[in-house]
Amino acid sequence: MRLSAMGDVAMTVPVLRAFVNQYPDVKLTVISRPFFKPFFQEIPNLSFFDFDEKERHKGTVGLFRLFEDVKKLDIDAFADLHNVLRSKVVRTLFALSGKKTAYTDKGREGKKTLTRAENKIFQPLPTVFERHTKVFEELGFPIDLSNPIFPKKANLDKETVNLIGTDNKKLIGIAPFAQYDSKVYPLDLMQEVIRQLADNPNYKVLLFGGGKKEVEILASLSDSKDNVINMAGKIKFQQELQLISTLDVMLSMDSGNAHIAAMLGVKVITLWGATHPYAGFVPFNQSLSNSLVSDREKYPMLPTSVYGNKKVEGYEDAMRTIEVTAVVNILSK
Repeated sequence: MRLSAMGDVAMTVPVLRAFVNQYPDVKLTVISRPFFKPFFQEIPNLSFFDFDEKERHKGTVGLFRLFEDVKKLDIDAFADLHNVLRSKVVRTLFALSGKKTAYTDKGREGKKTLTRAENKIFQPLPTVFERHTKVFEELGFPIDLSNPIFPKKANLDKETVNLIGTDNKKLIGIAPFAQYDSKVYPLDLMQEVIRQLADNPNYKVLLFGGGKKEVEILASLSDSKDNVINMAGKIKFQQELQLISTLDVMLSMDSGNAHIAAMLGVKVITLWGATHPYAGFVPFNQSLSNSLVSDREKYPMLPTSVYGNKKVEGYEDAMRTIEVTAVVNILSK
């Protein structure tokens, strides 16, 4: 069970893909929001159970209904990969019914020591993927993530091909947004990154985002550049996943798009502001060198937050210490 958010659900995919490969006789059922179903469609021995947040599974009574609905599937064990109030209720009901249960330890104490202003312990914490594998190990299914398997690059449909063309250029995806401003690379610097990339005729830059405001911003970033295409709002989510799978590299903030690209086996370059890779959210199977972080000598309290939702006065420009040339150079490798 993992209900949200998009990046967190995407981070379960590599673990579950490894699970079904190493335990082909075991059937998995993923409980999550219907929107995330396309993440799991290509995984064998895995079925998807729709969590109906608005009606059937709404509120406390709805969680009891969820337990009864899933119970009918005759499951043997329950893996709580979310560990929030709702999943705890369902997990407890399964435990009381005699089923094996286990849950992801989010390591809150370690994250506090990493992000606190004083007496900070600046060292890497276990990754989310490592935390998830421990859940399955507790249930009797140790998982080896050292030789990951990824889906093949998708064959794009006609609608998507018509938008991006068929020329054989290096495909660079850019997802310049995140939930919190402290994780977003300054727009003027991102505009310069895109301009420099667009100067190379062998590159094609695809911009990803959603929502009216983001679509407008992306439209301005792609304006008058033939090899920069704004994909926001032009294709469906399933088509977007297929398109991302064909990228040569994705540039993302510490956000969901980084984890989507990584679960598809795409090289991912991430930019970090208030948050830091040491918190355990480095995209799957990516080198730490692919994470460009803000300058801790100039901003010694970094990271100031695990999720980017904490504002620290004087740290608004931390991401400006990530130089444009560094971003362009690593994307060009």
